Amino acid sequence: MSQSPPQVSPGGYQGGGMQPHRGVMILVLGILGLLLCFILGIVAWIMGNGDLRQMDAGLMDPSGRGMTQAGKVLGIVACGLQILGIVIWVLLVGLAIVGGVAAGSGAGP
Repeated sequence: MSQSPPQVSPGGYQGGGMQPHRGVMILVLGILGLLLCFILGIVAWIMGNGDLRQMDAGLMDPSGRGMTQAGKVLGIVACGLQILGIVIWVLLVGLAIVGGVAAGSGAGP
């Protein structure tokens, strides 16, 4: 009996019921989240978590693990930078309000 070679799908991975990886899409979302809109970073973070979980379970093609992890990390960084930016903005607005009140109460007729 001769064995047939393993079937390779157009995505380049072997296996019967495996889903193709979405590493490129997650990486692009992570980069866009970092550069443009942190909501895309949240999407990259969530999708990266789900895809890595499926890769660990053997349900998804593991060849995109590196890109998926990089996109997830970029999504996390994008969220962290956005939170830091919001905190700084709130502090600056608070200081401006306190400064305006102090300047207004110090100058009397």
